[in-house]
Amino acid sequence: MSTNQAEQAGAEPVVTYAGFWIRFGALLLDMVIWSSVAIPLLLVFYGAEYFESEEIVQGPTDFLISWVAPVFYSVLFWLRFAATPGKMIVSLKIVSADTGASISTGQAIGRYFAYFLSMLPLGLGFIWVAFDPKKQGWHDKLAGTLVVHKVNNSEADVSSAG
Repeated sequence: MSTNQAEQAGAEPVVTYAGFWIRFGALLLDMVIWSSVAIPLLLVFYGAEYFESEEIVQGPTDFLISWVAPVFYSVLFWLRFAATPGKMIVSLKIVSADTGASISTGQAIGRYFAYFLSMLPLGLGFIWVAFDPKKQGWHDKLAGTLVVHKVNNSEADVSSAG
């Protein structure tokens, strides 16, 4: 029986957690998408010398493009579409671990900043996805989120998912 038939028969849809490799692929897609916007802007404002500098931040425009805009890119996409463009391309979405519904603004902001904790040490918080039963990274656990495969554009029901 297909998922759609199961839903019509009154059964709850099956939730499939998104594993490490598909999430890694989505991240790479997001990096390509964001870089295709950020790099030309940085070149316009700072020239090729930007990429030769050892400074972490080379000015206010660099700070906005490299540090502030990615926060808005991620958080706004998560709130509006439940996924960044990379996750949308591979049919993933981010949901609240408790309800399966859309995540809150607090969860989205917390999830973004928890990424920095997932990076330490050596990205272990991201690698954790490969071993966790619900495929949650540390940032997901801290924010109370799950990344799941999208099913017929409907809300995921994680209340019954293992």
